[in-house]
Amino acid sequence: MKIAVVTPTYNEADNLPILAQALFALPLDVRLLVVDDNSPDGTGAVADQLAAEHPGRVQVLHRAGKLGFSSAYLEGFQLALDGGSEAVAQMDADFSHDPQVLPAMIEKLQDCDMVLDHATRRAAASTSAGRSGARGSPPSAISMRETSWDYPFAM
Repeated sequence: MKIAVVTPTYNEADNLPILAQALFALPLDVRLLVVDDNSPDGTGAVADQLAAEHPGRVQVLHRAGKLGFSSAYLEGFQLALDGGSEAVAQMDADFSHDPQVLPAMIEKLQDCDMVLDHATRRAAASTSAGRSGARGSPPSAISMRETSWDYPFAM
């Protein structure tokens, strides 16, 4: 399955190479799509370097300024779908989303239409199903075909 991970960036020059390394170590066909809002710390240049080092695996969309998180995701999703991605994930470069959860989420797509995870910046958090879980726990699950309150959260 061809997977695009859309990552909006603003001042993520230090985190972006670490995220790319974590994603490319996964046993998945992952492409990183960076949407950079003209970061003053040079994130755009770092993303371009990653694209040169990983041809076909990193794509960079440079935007003229800080245009916002929502529009970055919308533009990134459209670019991913136009590029033939069969699954699109959104992930922040600050590791508030754990890349290690991605394989379980992709596996859930075999039986579901959508899989959701929530980001957390705390050591422990309450999951969507109301259970307490540590950071990095698998996402919770709901299926549009049949409802399931187990991990991961999928529709």
